[in-house]
Amino acid sequence: MLTAIFIVERGIDYVAADYCLSCGHALETRSIGGGERRACPNCSYVFWGDYSIGVGALVVKEGKLLLVRRAQDPGKGNWTNPGGYIEQLEPIEETIVREVLEETGVTARAKGVVAMRDLPRSIHNLYVAFEMEYISGDPQPDGVEVDEAGFYSLEEMQSMHVAGFTRWLADIALNGNSAGLLVDAAPLVPLNGHGLFRIPTSTKKEVD
Repeated sequence: MLTAIFIVERGIDYVAADYCLSCGHALETRSIGGGERRACPNCSYVFWGDYSIGVGALVVKEGKLLLVRRAQDPGKGNWTNPGGYIEQLEPIEETIVREVLEETGVTARAKGVVAMRDLPRSIHNLYVAFEMEYISGDPQPDGVEVDEAGFYSLEEMQSMHVAGFTRWLADIALNGNSAGLLVDAAPLVPLNGHGLFRIPTSTKKEVD
C-alpha cells in the first residue's frame, strides 16, 4: 500500500514522493540543502518538490484585451485572459499560441514576456504572461473550457466579473509602457532547444 509523505516548509504542507522515480526504491527523509528532502538511499535521486508553469496571453486588438469566461472550476463564471499549462517537451512560446487558438479560435504570435507571478504553495506555481500580436480570427469559445470570448476595454471590464489577477494583467496589457523581455529568435550564440527571452538591444549610435 502506498502511503503519503507530508512535508511542512514555511508553514505549507505538501505531499512528497514515496518512491524513487529513477530506480523505484523507497525514499527516506534527509536534511539536504537546508531543508527536509525525500531522497533515495539506493541512488542519487532527490525529490526537490512539485512545480507547475502556467502561461497567460495578453492579446490586444484596437485597444481591447482578449478575455474568456471560464466554464469550469476553478474560477467558473470568471472572465480571464486565455492561458494554460506547458507540456513537458513543449516550448513555452508554442504553448501560449496553442492555448489562445484552442480556447478562442484566435491566431496570435508571442512577442515577449511582460509579467510574471510566483505562487509558492503545495504545487509551487510560476505564471508567465506574454504580450501577443493579434494575427487573425474572431473570438469563438471552445464550449468546453470557456463559454464566452471577446475583446473588451478597461471600461467594459468594470461591469464584468473579471478575476482579480486578470485585472492586474489587463492594466499591464493596456497601460504598460515597456516591451518586456522579447523573444530572441536570432541569438548571438546558437543555443538549440533553448527558449530565449531578453531585453531589447539598443540601436542608438553615438554621433561624432
